[in-house]
Amino acid sequence: MNSKKLNLPYYAVIFSSVRTKIDDGYSEMAVRMEELARQQEGFLGFESAREELGISISYWRDLEAIKNWKNNLEHSLARKLGREKWYQSFKVRIAKIEYEYGFEKE
Repeated sequence: MNSKKLNLPYYAVIFSSVRTKIDDGYSEMAVRMEELARQQEGFLGFESAREELGISISYWRDLEAIKNWKNNLEHSLARKLGREKWYQSFKVRIAKIEYEYGFEKE
């Protein structure tokens, strides 16, 4: 996510996961899901990190935008494939961001 300050409040969808050993199509699907999310009305940004535990956070204007993203047909297919082959476990958390601050060296 860039350092641009977002209008408060906004929402974060926090997706934490443990992968299986199966990679069949995962990388391509992950890239596609980020591209697709960026096209959705109300999308604000995305951050991700992966080691043993993967954490991806997408930022959204409101709960309706999150619901619309969840109901996207292509995203639904990706979630189905994730359950079937790519994830050992995952958890989704939705949080309302009411305050933020940060630091960035010039």
